[in-house]
Order: sequence, then structure tokens, then C-alpha cells
Amino acid sequence: MNLLHVFILALIQGIAELLPVSSSAHVILAEKLMGLDPSSPEMTFLLVMLHTGTMFAVIVYFWQSWRTSYFSSWRTFRDNLAFVLFATAITGVIGLALLYIIKHVFFSNSPSFEIEHLFNNSKLMATALAASGVLIIASSRMQGSEDKPLSIRRSLIIGAVQALCLPFRGFSRSGATISTGLFLGISRKKAEEFSFALAVVLTPAVIAKEFHRLYTAYHAAPVAPSTDFTSLVAPSLFGMVCSFLAGLLALRWLSSWLDNGRWYLFGGYCLVFSVVVLVLT
Repeated sequence: MNLLHVFILALIQGIAELLPVSSSAHVILAEKLMGLDPSSPEMTFLLVMLHTGTMFAVIVYFWQSWRTSYFSSWRTFRDNLAFVLFATAITGVIGLALLYIIKHVFFSNSPSFEIEHLFNNSKLMATALAASGVLIIASSRMQGSEDKPLSIRRSLIIGAVQALCLPFRGFSRSGATISTGLFLGISRKKAEEFSFALAVVLTPAVIAKEFHRLYTAYHAAPVAPSTDFTSLVAPSLFGMVCSFLAGLLALRWLSSWLDNGRWYLFGGYCLVFSVVVLVLT
């Protein structure tokens, strides 16, 4: 992997992140086309760092909106914090249970199993993309029909759906959580804000996990590595900066497109892209 590879992947991530089309699936496909291994510790850490860059872009872009929605008063902040924490907690519980089931049922409790091993499964990724597309198209019929408030029950349901997305690259996290919000009668604006608030809370934990995985793999190598650890992290930091800048440039247009009632088009794109994944990998 060189800096050109990182730059290309960062542009793909930065442009695709806000769209509910699974930026991870796009990045993984690009990695495979460039001859890179998406399941390697270096690549999974890069993917997380690219997510980090776009996460900061989302924070910068949505900060004013969040100030109005989440920080207008102490009571508003307290209630919304509770919704985010409940949703994140159920994501963690169901996510760990799902990891346990996958490891013990489908991988015979292999001690070497890691969830990243699923990233190389093109058929699984294509299936997840297709499922995400169907979910988005179905939820588009609910868009704007109601404007129910967030609640503990609704936040738990959204958090549970978010957990189902974590192991499967191609099952768009934002697409699934926003679609679930629409099904629950939450307005598109509120569903979008809540989805990305969850992402801001979830991403640091994922970063820590992947950093530990990279560090452990580096020091567990049977042969002394020819490069130092910082040289592995540096490309990911460069990618994070590039994805941040690309995200800022794309967010205004992407957010405007979401507001124009074209949600179903993202679902159609996911269905088409699922076929592309099968053909090209």
C-alpha cells in the first residue's frame, strides 16, 4: 500500500460516507481491485481511520444543527443523551452476542477467528448490500408521513438494528438506522441526526479495537518487521485527513440530495452495486 492507494480510498470514503450506500463496501471493493487485502490489520485500521476522518467532517458540518436539536436546554440534552446511550448499549450487547454466534456456529469456535475475516466474503457483502437496498426502498414510503419524537423504545430499536450492521460490510449502518427511524415514524431530519450522533459515539470504540489489533499483530509477527510501528500508522493518519476534507466538500451536496425526497434512489443504487460486487470480485 502506498500513499496513492490511501488517497484514492480516502476520496471514496469521504464521498460515500454520508450516503446510505455502505462506504465500507466501496472501500473494500477498491482495495481488492488494487490488490490489497481488506482483512489485514493494516487495511482494517486504515478503514477505521477513514471513518474517523469523515466522522470529524460530520461533527463540523452538523454542529449547528445538533446545537439546536440536542443542546438547546439541559432537559433536551439529558433526554437525547439517554437515547444515544441506550441505543449504543443495546448495539454493544447484541453486537457481542452476534459475534459469539458467528464464531461458535459458523467458524467452529476457531481461536484464530476475527470478525474481519468476513470482509473477504464478496457474496456476503453483496447480500448485505441488497438487503440494505430493499430496506431503504421500503422505508422511503414512510418518509415525511409522521414526525414522532425519539423515545427510549425507539432508540433501543434503532440501536438493535445498528448492531446487525456491524459484522457485515455492505449493510449500510446509516442506511439501516435512518430507515428504521422512518419506519418508526421519526422525521428524516431527526433520524439522520440521531444516526450520525450514534456514529460519533461508536467510532472511538472501533478505533481503539482496531488499533489494538494492529499493534498486537505487529508485535506477534514471527519475523522482526522491517518497518517500525509508526510507519504503519502514518498512512492511516494521512488517509484520515484526506477523508475529512473530502467529506466536508461532499456533505453539503449530499445532504441537499437527501432533503429532496430521493431516498429510494439510494436503495436502487445498493441493489445495482450488489451485482457489481459479485461481477468484479
